[in-house]
Amino acid sequence: MNIMLFGAPGAGKGTQAKFLIEKYDIPQISTGDILRGAIKAGTEMGLEAKKFMDEGKLVPDSTIIGIIKDRLAEKDCKDGFILDGFPRTIPQAEALEELMKKMEISLDRVISLNVPDELIVGRITGRRVCPKCGSSFHVEFNPSKVEGIC
Repeated sequence: MNIMLFGAPGAGKGTQAKFLIEKYDIPQISTGDILRGAIKAGTEMGLEAKKFMDEGKLVPDSTIIGIIKDRLAEKDCKDGFILDGFPRTIPQAEALEELMKKMEISLDRVISLNVPDELIVGRITGRRVCPKCGSSFHVEFNPSKVEGIC
């Protein structure tokens, strides 16, 4: 099952992805996560992305698509995957479509999460990250056990 999740930041893509991961036993592919992973692994695309990030610039679409290509080629994606919040632009969508054709991959589902702006603002402004371990929580929906840390 190949799934694409769309929605504004705070719409619940990551939350819904967790349910889909459990149901279909497929990996979640988030560009932020795979960028960090590619950089940590020292891949060619990861090192290219790191140069832009170190300069405070956006990583170009061609590099992002290269990293997506590498990720989709990994073994754990052979039975499916969840694209979480990617693509974000029409050029990224066009590049992804071309890449998937070349890789002979198609999408089974595209899910758009539509959430009112006022709810999204509350979800985003309530997010917190533990400075020690990086765990995320929300002050209202998923509070930490100790204020400010996990």
